[in-house]
Amino acid sequence: MTDRQTRTAIVTGASRGIGAAIAQRLGRDGIAVVVNYSNDPAPAQAVADKITGAGGQAMIFKADVSDSAAMKAMFDQAEAAFGGVDILINNGGVMMLKPLAEADDDLFDRQVAINLKGAFNGMREAARRLRDGGRIVNFSSSVVGLYPPTYAVYAATKAATEAMTHILAKELGQRNITVNAVAPGPVETHLFTDGKSPEQIQQTASMNPLGRLGQPDDIAGAVAFLVGLDGGWINGQVIRANGGVV
Repeated sequence: MTDRQTRTAIVTGASRGIGAAIAQRLGRDGIAVVVNYSNDPAPAQAVADKITGAGGQAMIFKADVSDSAAMKAMFDQAEAAFGGVDILINNGGVMMLKPLAEADDDLFDRQVAINLKGAFNGMREAARRLRDGGRIVNFSSSVVGLYPPTYAVYAATKAATEAMTHILAKELGQRNITVNAVAPGPVETHLFTDGKSPEQIQQTASMNPLGRLGQPDDIAGAVAFLVGLDGGWINGQVIRANGGVV
C-alpha cells in the first residue's frame, strides 16, 4: 500500500511505443503506474523495471482490454496494490488498413473490439471507480479529420471514441474528473512503421511542417500535461498532437 497522496494510473497498451513512453513519464512524475499488456510480459516488465529503477512505483498486469471482466480485474488489482485509481490512459489499440471494399469481417471486428469496445470498457470502469478529481485520457488519431484512404474502419473507431470522450466529460464533471482525448499524427513506432518502406516513412515525415515524425515522448508530454496540475481546466477536448498536420 502506498501513501494516500500518491496518485495511481492505469496505462493500457503500455509495453511498448507510445504507451511505454507514457508509463515511464508518469512514473517520473511521481505517479504509481499499472503497466498493462496483452501478450508477452517481458516488454511490460522492462517498462516497470525502468520506472522502479528510477525510484518510482509500478506493476504489470495482463488484460485484454476488449474483455470487460479483464478490465474490472485490472482495476481490482490496482486498488489492492496502490489503494485506488486516479488516472486511466486508454492507449491500447490496433491499426489494420485496407480500402473499404477490401476490408473483411475480421479487420472490422478486431478493431471495433479493441479500439472502441476496449476504450468503452476502460471509460465505464473508470467512471465507476476513479477517485474524485481523477483524469481520463483516451486515444484517438489525427486521421479523424484527415480521412486518408485505407483508414476507414480505424478512423471510425477513433471518431466514436472522441464522441464518448465529449459526453463522458459532461457526465463526470460534478466529480471534478476530466475526460480528454489525444489524437497523435504519425509517430515513429512499430504501429506506424511496420509494413511501410523507408521511402513511404520519409514522405510522411516531409509532409509535417516540423519536418519529422512524432516521437513517443512527444505524445507522453501531452498526456502528462492533461493529467498534471496545469491540465485541470482542460476538459472534453481532443488534443491533436501532430506537429501541425491539418
